[in-house]
Amino acid sequence: MKGMREIRNRIKAVKGTGQITHAMELVAASKMRKAQQAAENGRAYATLLMDMTETVIGHIGSALSGKSGSKNRTKRLIIVFSTDKGLCGSLNTNLFKTISEIGGDVEYIAVGNRAARFIARLGKPLKASFSLSDHVRFSEVRKIAEFAIKLAKDQGDITSIEVLYPLFVNTLKQEPTLVKIAPVDNLDEFVARLRKTYKLDTEVRPKDSREILFEPSPKEILDELPRYYIKQALYHMALDAKASEHSARMVAMKSASDNADALVHSLTREYNKARQEAITTEIIELAAAAQAVDGDG
Repeated sequence: MKGMREIRNRIKAVKGTGQITHAMELVAASKMRKAQQAAENGRAYATLLMDMTETVIGHIGSALSGKSGSKNRTKRLIIVFSTDKGLCGSLNTNLFKTISEIGGDVEYIAVGNRAARFIARLGKPLKASFSLSDHVRFSEVRKIAEFAIKLAKDQGDITSIEVLYPLFVNTLKQEPTLVKIAPVDNLDEFVARLRKTYKLDTEVRPKDSREILFEPSPKEILDELPRYYIKQALYHMALDAKASEHSARMVAMKSASDNADALVHSLTREYNKARQEAITTEIIELAAAAQAVDGDG
């Protein structure tokens, strides 16, 4: 059996680790709540944009279709949201498994150091790497969206822009999800999908019977609207990814804290057993010595 000093030192080390993981759990929980609140705060703008678009469509129709020359477009551009740091359970592992299963001619934009390193290690084309702060700002996401749109326009061979991110289902569950955000071939379908994402698909849609004058022209407005949708959709996914990251880290740290507590309990029992054996041995030795003294007398 291990010596009592060794067991005491191990108990002390495990307790210190447990305090660290518990502190990280509390920090992750706080960040997760803030990320969820940020997603809620962004809903007002998204709702206004959807209502405005549906009003426009109601007057001039959804006159969007795929661009000509799409036969020459063969590549997919996928934006991957991962984490910059570890200690978040299987979150990144599940994302990387999905990346490994994607076939065909694909190029990637990594958001997060973990995805950038994994894609580079696989030898797949990595066009750019970005990082997001814990409190995601729209300006950060806008740079990513504008880079992806410009890249697709300049290369001329990209058929779609897609996003792979961990969808926040609940505190214990985050699912790797691959979503196409461009091209927006049908605004009606895109709006319906966003309404479902924001859980607004059951609400009554607004109707506006007023006559509307469009400047500069209905076509130019419809051509520009998809850019706003792409940025808004990407921003919502970034918030979802951050909420998933903090949630996964909180659960992982809670599990680590629970394991540390269980290990301390087990080591304490082992220590008490060793101490009891040492006391028993001392008593036996004292009794034997006393008996020997009595025998000599």
